[in-house]
Amino acid sequence: MLEIDQFNEQQRLDALARFDILDTPEEEAFDRVTRLVSRILNVPIATVAFLDGHRQWFKARRGIETCETARGPAFCNLTIRESAPLIVTDTLSDGRFANNPFVTGPPYLRFYAGIPLRSAEGQNVGTLCAMSPEPRAITADEIAILQDLAAMVMDTLELRELASVDGLTGALSRHAFREMATRELSLAKRHGHEVSCLLFDLDHFKGINDVHGHAAGDEVLAASVATCRRILRESDLIGRVGGEEFAVLLPYTGRQAAMNVAEKLRVTIAAQRFAGAEQPFSVTASFGLAAFGPALADLDTMLQRADQALYAAKDQGRDRCVAAEAAEVESGLGRRVLKAGQIVFNAGRSAIDCTVKRLSDQGARLAVLSSAGVPDRFKLAIAADGFSRTCEIARKAEGELDVRFA
Repeated sequence: MLEIDQFNEQQRLDALARFDILDTPEEEAFDRVTRLVSRILNVPIATVAFLDGHRQWFKARRGIETCETARGPAFCNLTIRESAPLIVTDTLSDGRFANNPFVTGPPYLRFYAGIPLRSAEGQNVGTLCAMSPEPRAITADEIAILQDLAAMVMDTLELRELASVDGLTGALSRHAFREMATRELSLAKRHGHEVSCLLFDLDHFKGINDVHGHAAGDEVLAASVATCRRILRESDLIGRVGGEEFAVLLPYTGRQAAMNVAEKLRVTIAAQRFAGAEQPFSVTASFGLAAFGPALADLDTMLQRADQALYAAKDQGRDRCVAAEAAEVESGLGRRVLKAGQIVFNAGRSAIDCTVKRLSDQGARLAVLSSAGVPDRFKLAIAADGFSRTCEIARKAEGELDVRFA
């Protein structure tokens, strides 16, 4: 196996950012691939993984409970540097992996087959993997099947980026929604008018698929979007941003008016009736709301705040609308990026991998597997940019840090 010439981590992360796939909900299109891998190769573990600066994150997984692991020891961290599949028939006989924590500890891997997920520009953004706690051989035909399935994953991602409309529901695609909503926010900032953002999620949607079948689930998704369209104005935007999660942008709409819209959508969705496997059923939705303001002047921050409100709605029992509290001004967090970084402290003797999500001259937002153990003051290093700045933590949450440069 030959390592890809001039492997460039930042180009790889740029390609990954273009697909906007990280931290999105589970989706049947990807789950289906892991089921096929598990059945065809008769292995208990299969994943579709994407790697950012500090972790491998599973868009789809079978046989693994966690949705992410540290990138450093991940087998996939080697696979993304390869131009061919990485095959390990017995990890205990391979010096690269015999002492790996995923071999000596759960899930006690003995067999691994990883296929790079390569973009049209030739960047490996992730991997399709088949794994087992038992050693096994793999045939050329099985490898070819894995390569075909990996190509199907990438075709799905590439087509989604090109598509402006979700084929099932008629809502805007995730990519198209982001582009159009960003333009609307720019207009709002320029002319000083109000705008609000809603995120809503159909409650217990997996149960609908499990009990009534995926065809019924598809009908619920399409009908719910059609129901929303009858209430929303022509100028409002609705996009499908996850499997059963949707975003709505409401131009010229303040916080209270947006809450009224959200409540009307919630009630109308709950009034729908569908023919079930044995009896008719209905569905409910939970809503989170964020309104434009000095602290929410860009789309990512608005979506993040609406997402926090959505989770609050779920925690409070679902089938309800929750508005995000007015946020303090977030100064200096800068533009959206995706860069591999390191948190360096203890006089350079200790380092924690991180992913830089936002960056400016004044500060940054960092993603980490855990914020525990991160000191209040450290150096942030971004190797690709030759960047090193001392910074202090301004906000700490589980898995995320906002820092200001000293």
